[in-house]
Amino acid sequence: MAQSKRIKKQSAKIDAKKLYPIAEALTLARTLASKKFDETVELHLKLGIDPKKGDQQVRSTVVLPHSFGKSKIVAAFVTEDKAKEAKEAGADFVYTESDIPELQKSGKIEFDIAIAIPGIMKNLAPLARNLGTKGLMPSPKNETITTNLSKTIGELKKGKIAFKNDDTANIHQAIGKLSLEDKQLIENFSALMDIMKKIKPESSKGVFIKMATLCTTMGPGIKLDIK
Repeated sequence: MAQSKRIKKQSAKIDAKKLYPIAEALTLARTLASKKFDETVELHLKLGIDPKKGDQQVRSTVVLPHSFGKSKIVAAFVTEDKAKEAKEAGADFVYTESDIPELQKSGKIEFDIAIAIPGIMKNLAPLARNLGTKGLMPSPKNETITTNLSKTIGELKKGKIAFKNDDTANIHQAIGKLSLEDKQLIENFSALMDIMKKIKPESSKGVFIKMATLCTTMGPGIKLDIK
């Protein structure tokens, strides 16, 4: 109940009929934010798609210019001749064919994301259930099967993010923390929006991004002017 009163009080400071430019929205969000912790800045997009249609699913990746939060722990599944390259590229864990039986036996997952080179994918079948249930199985859709280990691992370490629409045709994506400067948050916002402009499904007609809303972890939504 106390939270709803707080949100109601905060929302009263927002013009519900106004579409705020991103810089103005961030200024407003900061004035409404809690001072007790470093809140996340979130972007919520309402899309003009039918989420029940496979050809209208929206899925992509983005490398935000300014990272936030902890760096991802990356595991690389490679052939023996690529193990050194993967380690030098920054992989936290490097697994080759000989490591897979032990990993299958222990079921121990100590990483946030897994990548693989095409040549080892056939060897990952024993790990499919364990990795798959955690959303860690390398796949072309999330760009985690690669022939360029340095580029892929480097982007993931810098904060490469995979995103997709949910069942209600919305995308919810964090773009930073309030501890970042406004300029940095705006650049992260712009990077995501630039990707969005390029990935409208061909079968989706009409307005693609119907509404964009910015908020912090504990703050109310602020509608954005994205024209």
